Amino acid sequence: MYIILAYDVNCKRVSKINKVCKKHLNVVQRSVFEGDITLTKIERLKAELEKNIIVGEDCVCVYQLDSHKYTSRWEIGMIEAKDRII
Repeated sequence: MYIILAYDVNCKRVSKINKVCKKHLNVVQRSVFEGDITLTKIERLKAELEKNIIVGEDCVCVYQLDSHKYTSRWEIGMIEAKDRII
C-alpha cells in the first residue's frame, strides 16, 4: 500500500521523528514523507512513532491509499527530493 505521512511535533523531538520516518519512507518536505510500505512495516513505523511522541503535544497524520496508481501531484517552488513516486 502507499502512504503519505505528515507530522507536527515539538522541536525537541523533530530530529528523532524525522529519523524514524526516513527509515521507512521517502522525504517529500521537512515533515512530509511518502512511499510504498507493507502492513508489517506500517506496524513497526507506528510503534516507533508512538514511542517517540507525546500525545498531548505532537501530531502525526497518515493518509493511506491502496495504490499510488490513482494519485497525482503538482508542486510550486523548490523541489528537494529526486526519488518521488507521485
